[in-house]
Amino acid sequence: MLGAIAVVIHNDQVLLAKRRKNPDSGLWGFPGGHVELGETALAAAARELQEETGITANPIDYLTNIDVVFCNPDGSVAVHYLLAVVLCDYVNGTVQAADDVSDARWFDCDDIRAGSISMSDRVVEVMDMASARQS
Repeated sequence: MLGAIAVVIHNDQVLLAKRRKNPDSGLWGFPGGHVELGETALAAAARELQEETGITANPIDYLTNIDVVFCNPDGSVAVHYLLAVVLCDYVNGTVQAADDVSDARWFDCDDIRAGSISMSDRVVEVMDMASARQS
């Protein structure tokens, strides 16, 4: 399954969303979701960002890809997601959680590096990758 996540850093803060559904229910991570048939991952990241947080941003470029694989108890693969990580440039909007997230907000990047909240894997790594690209 192909998914896209939007990484937005604005004024030394990163936008994160708390997942309502699995995978990673209850954890903070980047807004995102499924790429629809015929849609680019860049467009999907911007769409999912707006649907989940109310924030409008321009997709700039791909940062990396992340494989997320969940296995059944017998070791067989239950589901495999390939997440396209998309750097986005904030345009406007006020954060409001909607759709598949229970909360969304801006966090100071230093607080995220300090591990102040329960997060999905690789949030700090991806945030730092985005920060380096914006510099």
